[in-house]
Amino acid sequence: MTYRTYIKKDYKPEVRWVPDQCWHQGRIRLVAGLISSIFLLGAYSFYPGSESKLVDTVPINIKPHYAKVELPDRSTDSASSTLPIPVAEERFTEIDVVKVEPSPWQKVEVKKGDNLSTIFDRLGLGPRVLFQVMSAGRQTHLLKNLLPGNSLNFLIDDGQLQALKFEPDLITSLEIVKQAKGYSSEIITTELDIRTNESGGSINSSLFLAGQDAGLSDNLIMQLVSIFGWDIDFALDIRKGDKFNVIYEEKYKDNIKVGEGAILAAEFVNRNQSFRTVRYTSPDGDTNYFNQDGVSMRKAFLRTPLNFSRISSRFNLSRKHPVLNRIRAHKGVDYAAPTGTPIKAAGDGTVVLAGRKGGYGRTVILKHGGNRSTLYAHMSSFSKKMRRGKKVKQGQIIGYVGKSGLATGPHLHYEFRVHGVHRNPLTVKLPKASGVPKKYLANFKQETASLLANLDKSSDIKFAQQKTDDTGKNNIIALGETNSANRSVQ
Repeated sequence: MTYRTYIKKDYKPEVRWVPDQCWHQGRIRLVAGLISSIFLLGAYSFYPGSESKLVDTVPINIKPHYAKVELPDRSTDSASSTLPIPVAEERFTEIDVVKVEPSPWQKVEVKKGDNLSTIFDRLGLGPRVLFQVMSAGRQTHLLKNLLPGNSLNFLIDDGQLQALKFEPDLITSLEIVKQAKGYSSEIITTELDIRTNESGGSINSSLFLAGQDAGLSDNLIMQLVSIFGWDIDFALDIRKGDKFNVIYEEKYKDNIKVGEGAILAAEFVNRNQSFRTVRYTSPDGDTNYFNQDGVSMRKAFLRTPLNFSRISSRFNLSRKHPVLNRIRAHKGVDYAAPTGTPIKAAGDGTVVLAGRKGGYGRTVILKHGGNRSTLYAHMSSFSKKMRRGKKVKQGQIIGYVGKSGLATGPHLHYEFRVHGVHRNPLTVKLPKASGVPKKYLANFKQETASLLANLDKSSDIKFAQQKTDDTGKNNIIALGETNSANRSVQ
């Protein structure tokens, strides 16, 4: 057997085994030339800094140069020629290797059932060190209220506790450091960077989806609902095309957003009617929301005392009772909601009744100022310590939705009375809470002027008059996704 050498178009040598044929002097010279080239390339690969790579079974030095290989000239058979063979270049990337020193601090996350004693035992510190740490000052009381998820940072050197850090919240840090005798403690407070942001949107399906599309968190959306909840019924009044614009605070720590603050100013356009509010803190330190004229957004009564799915029965003095099957005036409004839904006091007042009342089932009656009273019926249970004579605040939970008494499904029956006369809770004019005191009106105008100007110049959303269709009807959009509930009446 003999071998024949071929030179490819890309000038890479290749060896193939072929049968014996036509042995003559020219082929011998060709083979000798190939062996010489292999020897030269192999010798060069041993030079410092060079790299070798096996290409087509022949070791070739991968360098950006031309290797000169002496091969016989087939035309003259006596002269020799130099044939440059370009060799592919292999690129190398230099990587800087940085040696990372391990942090001397050891982070421990508090687990369920943990306390400071069990954590110290796991770290091998012992009760004596724990006693010295807790004796470092009154500030160490923060370590007594550890919760699952909290983190403690320990600096331990040669089995000795050198320092301990604990951050109970975003702005507070407790630092305990070893001294010559015992330990010292210090509480360090870091002020968060408060920045102002603005966002707005238009409602197409629900307020929550529109708020999320505008980049608002659930917390900010609920703030918006709470502020305008006295003027807008977010379960019944919201329409497709309603718009909102919000100026609010964002909290940053070390240039990282860690939370959101309060709404500073907002505008809500509901069915072509604009409602505007601004946050104001008086020189006395009282903070509340007012419209541009200083009138409080807060009313003396909530329009609806719970979050509900739908109104199952409206105020109707000639309604036929579904259980008694006879005409019986329905002197309130039924709000269908799942069993256990919290019921809130519509206004500040005093408990007159907290017990069973005939067909009303479990009932709470509150007496308010100005000869007004409210009734909440068909509850599944009462709030704790709900008893006659107890004072309650507006928004305080007084019970939970049920179907006690004459009811066909879980719902709240709600009545509003003025001087003992029943009024429609959906349409009765609610008294306003007090506004900005006259002595502070000038200060109010001065402090809120810039916020109201920014609200006017908002570029994120342009309020436009909402056009209704020829029938004058709009699609009702719920606050969010609602749960189905059985139709239920008193």
